[in-house]
Amino acid sequence: MLARLTLALLLGLAAAPAFAEVKIDGHIDPAEWAGAKHIVDFRQTQPFTGKPGSQPTEAWILSTPKGLAVAIRATQPDGEVVRSRQQTRRDENALVDRINVMVDFNGDGRVGYDFEVKSQGGIADEVITNESDFSYDWDGRWDHAVSQDADGYSVEVLIPWYIAPMHKAKGGERTIGLYIDRVIGSTGERMGWPTITFDQGRFLSGFQRVRMPAYSQSLFAVTPYVVGKVDRAHGGTTFEQGADILWKPNGQTQLTATINPDFGQVESDDLVVNFSPEETFFTDKRPFFTENQGIFDFSLLDDYSQLVYTRRVGGASDDGHGAADISAAVKVNGSLGSTNYGILTAQEKGDAGRSFGALRLSQNVGTQTFGMLATHVSHPYLDRDANVLGFDHRWQPSTDFSITSNVVGSKIDQPDARTSGLGATSIAYWQMNDVWAQQWLGMYFGERLDIDDFGYLPRNNMEYLHWEVRRRVTGLPEDSAYASHLWRYRISGANNTRGLPISRRLRIQRDSRRRDGGDEEWRLDTFSSAYDDLLTRGGYALHEPPTAKLSYDRTRPRVGRWAWEAEGFVTGNQLTGYHRLGYYFKFTPTYFITDAFSLFLGGSYEWDPNWLIWQGRDNLVGSYDGRTIGIDSGLNWNLSNRQELRVKLQTLAVGAKLRDTLEVTPSGGTVHSDEPVDDLGVANLGFQIRYRYEIAPLSDLYIVYNRGGYRDDTEDDVGSQFRQGFSLKDVNEGLVKIAYRLEF
Repeated sequence: MLARLTLALLLGLAAAPAFAEVKIDGHIDPAEWAGAKHIVDFRQTQPFTGKPGSQPTEAWILSTPKGLAVAIRATQPDGEVVRSRQQTRRDENALVDRINVMVDFNGDGRVGYDFEVKSQGGIADEVITNESDFSYDWDGRWDHAVSQDADGYSVEVLIPWYIAPMHKAKGGERTIGLYIDRVIGSTGERMGWPTITFDQGRFLSGFQRVRMPAYSQSLFAVTPYVVGKVDRAHGGTTFEQGADILWKPNGQTQLTATINPDFGQVESDDLVVNFSPEETFFTDKRPFFTENQGIFDFSLLDDYSQLVYTRRVGGASDDGHGAADISAAVKVNGSLGSTNYGILTAQEKGDAGRSFGALRLSQNVGTQTFGMLATHVSHPYLDRDANVLGFDHRWQPSTDFSITSNVVGSKIDQPDARTSGLGATSIAYWQMNDVWAQQWLGMYFGERLDIDDFGYLPRNNMEYLHWEVRRRVTGLPEDSAYASHLWRYRISGANNTRGLPISRRLRIQRDSRRRDGGDEEWRLDTFSSAYDDLLTRGGYALHEPPTAKLSYDRTRPRVGRWAWEAEGFVTGNQLTGYHRLGYYFKFTPTYFITDAFSLFLGGSYEWDPNWLIWQGRDNLVGSYDGRTIGIDSGLNWNLSNRQELRVKLQTLAVGAKLRDTLEVTPSGGTVHSDEPVDDLGVANLGFQIRYRYEIAPLSDLYIVYNRGGYRDDTEDDVGSQFRQGFSLKDVNEGLVKIAYRLEF
């Protein structure tokens, strides 16, 4: 008996290290992957034919104590199938040869993570929410390696179990959702397992469920940072210090904290000139606000609408003295049984500093998911408290049909401005077959609904309905320039809550995959007469005549030394409709001096006749003939997968000559006004030189120079504004930032 027990123990010890001995070096050793789940059934998902891929693809999946290990062998014979040699920086959306490993660690279709590895070793990582919304803002800590040979390339990936919150395992096993694909950059062909695609209504919840041994890992990491800045525009030298703290005692609980967080001095937003009543949306790259943020996703299904828009924290101060400074913030994510939770709190500095708080809960019950999100913002400077409460629900009665709905209420307490509002949205998607699909969407946002203290909503006071039919076309002739088309036909209508029609639209859109690996989009929007009730910011609504807009967008990946992007539109205007058409075009070619060094120079021009701009008082608007010139240029030098040099120059110049001064009447018409209104000009500049060196994973050295500014005046000559824009120095600074992650 003792001999048998000893033999069994020795055999167990001999077998156990097999899972722990996987070495992430890009070379797939059969002995290391002997116990792995082997996948060979990769099928075309782009174009979405479901046929076997044109090139063999194999994957191995293994649960190890150190994390989820995945190996992929991508056959791509050199000389038979064009290989991309282009070097990429982290999170670059490049059309090159690549693999994606997408994981839903809870297998519930709520939040997924995409781990992308290019054939030349570059990586990207994204968070997936709302079935198919991908965000590059998050950067995770995971291992990868690539090796090349004459027949193709091999990729190995190790994803630690602490990388995301997940439910507690049952019986020593857990079920995850998994999707793996590889893309051939020169043709755009995507081969995936299982056979699903992200341009359907159901993607994340369609991942293959895989049951595997469960392991738990803990992590305690501190990332202190220091920034030294020389400000030549306003004088002076400053030093800032802060730290991000991450504690993950197990897979069920994860705590993140930040002290004096970096507000992204090394990241630059794209330039925008916005005279419309709707706020511009910007993404967030601050590590604290991107780490495990998916739990707080609560979309109102209207563009970028969210109940938690983290750019509010540290945004424009209530006292008007620039951006607010953040003292500290704390976030806790986790699960109790099948209930997921998230708690977020942040405090700004000073007497005008705001306090932010959010609580998120979600619960899966069979084919349904129920959720709740509550937010609170306190504004001591404004004596204002804002509370928002939302409930969301997703029901998936079958693999082909799903309904997502939510109800939101807001309550604002402020002297002389106490309000309460309601909103609700619902969207249903029916994948009838591989060719046809339908979508129905309804929204109601009350006139007093206000979520913008912590959230983002382009507008309230709206009732909206649309019906969309989608048709997928594959099997095109081999000599066609296109591999597939996805047609979308949509009719929609919107009123404000007082019954005034604000939109009636017919949309026809074609999204195409081209055989050169690029994308192309055509879109036609036709509008019947309606009213613009936002132009005068609460004044009379402007009656708009029937009009239309035709848009085009094309991306061509690198062929030889060149790649390019083109976009543009032709449109009517809201004053005279089809009379006096406006237009916009932008062309951005990229020239590759080497595989790692490229230059791009984009130029844009926009003609906007009868451009209506509110003058800040009553119902007075100016009708302008506007011209906008833009440059979007720079260079990218990826010295290695660990260091890069980027130069980015953007400038926008606007020259708007006053055509007429108008008063909007109660009936929605316009009459001439003798009120004085000036011509308009804008100069806007953004210039950045940035060097980044990755000291270690999630530890970086940045050396950055920023310069730019914004100015508006009465000079209507766009050429003059363009030239003067290069002299702007509202921002003129150099900085060095070092952030180093310490793991315990």
